[in-house]
Amino acid sequence: MITTIKNLKTYDFNLFKKLIAQKPVSPPDKCRLLILDGKTKKITDEKFLNLPNYLQKGDVLVFNNSKVIPARLIGRKITGGKVEILLLRQIKPNTWECLVGNLPIKKQIGIELKFSQSLKGKIINRQKDTAQIKFNLSGQKLMAQILKLGQMPTPPYIKRIAKQNEYQTFFAKKLGSVAAPTAGLHFTPRIFKKLKQKGVRIEFVTLHVGLGTFQPIKVTDITKHQIHEEYFELDKQTAKRLNEAKREGHRIIAVGTTSVRVLESCSRPSCHGEHSRTICEGAYLVKPQKGLTKIYIYPGYKFKFVDSLITNFHLPKSSLLLLICAFAGTNFIKKAYQHAINKKYRFYSFGDVVLIK
Repeated sequence: MITTIKNLKTYDFNLFKKLIAQKPVSPPDKCRLLILDGKTKKITDEKFLNLPNYLQKGDVLVFNNSKVIPARLIGRKITGGKVEILLLRQIKPNTWECLVGNLPIKKQIGIELKFSQSLKGKIINRQKDTAQIKFNLSGQKLMAQILKLGQMPTPPYIKRIAKQNEYQTFFAKKLGSVAAPTAGLHFTPRIFKKLKQKGVRIEFVTLHVGLGTFQPIKVTDITKHQIHEEYFELDKQTAKRLNEAKREGHRIIAVGTTSVRVLESCSRPSCHGEHSRTICEGAYLVKPQKGLTKIYIYPGYKFKFVDSLITNFHLPKSSLLLLICAFAGTNFIKKAYQHAINKKYRFYSFGDVVLIK
């Protein structure tokens, strides 16, 4: 029986600020790679360019192809005063769920905002953590203004405005994230070529990163944390190929915690049969789906479809750190993170990479 350590303090660690990467290495695939063997508990220091050496023919890497919106908008109240908002999720063609700074929460509803001569908005609703803003533009016209005026929404621990190509995977396709699926930032066409030469297969899913991914945990008991919904897609043909690989005994390797959450959200018991006679093979396959997920993975969770994971180093006391602790074991992850700190690995969005086998 797996016991869950519920106290959030268990998932804390101290990090020197100088280890927080402020920009990616150039080229981004020249970062370092920490390899964690979940079975032997061995920790290996490597170069990310050598990743293909640790993969096998038939392995499947699953990437998140969501594209980051320049979601940070700077404006002013009509009555004066600077306001910064972070777009989170489109609710209607002219309405977005947002985080709003610099305004008292209780007085936000009804406030009118101006971002340019062309773009204005009004706060029409307020939830616990977020607000809804209705804009004067809609659909493609609204998105055109967002792309023109917005800044890339890098996390607060990055003390510079990132260039758009720095905070975007080279394979990004579907516009909708307000934070990058950062594990994919290190991959380049050069690495993809090496992977394909090795016989490693590459697949894509979509999860639009929002508040569910980066919202801090504010409760002491981790099981009480409520995660926000995020939109995801797994199409029929991709699901078919993934299931074929799984049946053939090949490893499914998720690139990033967002890819993990898509695959685990879509996993179902592998059952077949007629009428009342149903046989379950003891394994899980994925079902093509699209919609909203609130899946929250923390220690005690039993993974159903994902066999291995490539990910960044994550913030202390975050839902992402809890996910990898669930995957590899809390004590092993804490030991690995201390090793990385001692070896001066670069942490967080622009930092180095971890492969958990």
